Amino acid sequence: MTTTLWPARLHHLRRDSTEPERLAHWYGELLGDRVEPLANGEWLVQGHARRLIVGRGAQGAVPWIALAMKDAAHLAGHAAALDQLGVPRAPSPTPLFLDGAFSVTDPDGRRVVFGLPVRVSGIQGAMHARLQHFVCASARLPELLAFYRDQLGARESDRVLDGEDLAAVFLRSDPEHHSFAAFRAPESRPDHHCYETSGWMDIRDWGDRMAKLRIPLWWGPGRHGPGNNLFFMVEDPDGHKVEFSAELELMKEDTEFRTWPHEQRTLNLWGSAWMRS
Repeated sequence: MTTTLWPARLHHLRRDSTEPERLAHWYGELLGDRVEPLANGEWLVQGHARRLIVGRGAQGAVPWIALAMKDAAHLAGHAAALDQLGVPRAPSPTPLFLDGAFSVTDPDGRRVVFGLPVRVSGIQGAMHARLQHFVCASARLPELLAFYRDQLGARESDRVLDGEDLAAVFLRSDPEHHSFAAFRAPESRPDHHCYETSGWMDIRDWGDRMAKLRIPLWWGPGRHGPGNNLFFMVEDPDGHKVEFSAELELMKEDTEFRTWPHEQRTLNLWGSAWMRS
């Protein structure tokens, strides 16, 4: 079944901090990206194919994520589909999308923004890594799945089952295995965001960059079951996780989801795993 969301791609997100300038410069150093102030005390960290807005707010929060649509007709068609489903639309909070962008709110109160990016040229980054997906933990996992799949139109790629209970879900909005995922947890919170590299040797090079910056690897390297991607994670100063990934699985729009058991090997085929519940 074709949806009006396909093919949308994660373009940027907002990270909140009690010290936004400090956090923005940390990400600038981590990624080798340009850091510049925006209005309202926000900061933009920007490199080739990756953008992050940092604002003042609760430590570790991600109040919204922003997906880029293919063109104006794609954006208008998705807006019409959401209106038909009765999904309330609100103005866009981001300065990085053109007029006409809009947002909706998921069951955990996080806003999902849809729009067309403002054109920017001449942006470079120290190394290749494209912003690719965002993951949260949630005490409302079935509600999140229903919202992102049945209302927003994301395709379910994989689910993790603890007996008959849903423990994690991975959803895609284009051929890449997931642009959004969620894990069952006692409380709803951001989990991590991810930068997709061009291959295993990039994972090595980013690991060497972490060593140069004296940023220890928090988890990995390893290989996820769902998505089959190589990865490692680090922590930012507020405890939010940042993933670097390679060789994420590609799936057709009509490919049905698969199921995995709730165990460490599902999350890391190579060894130990970060179990959220």
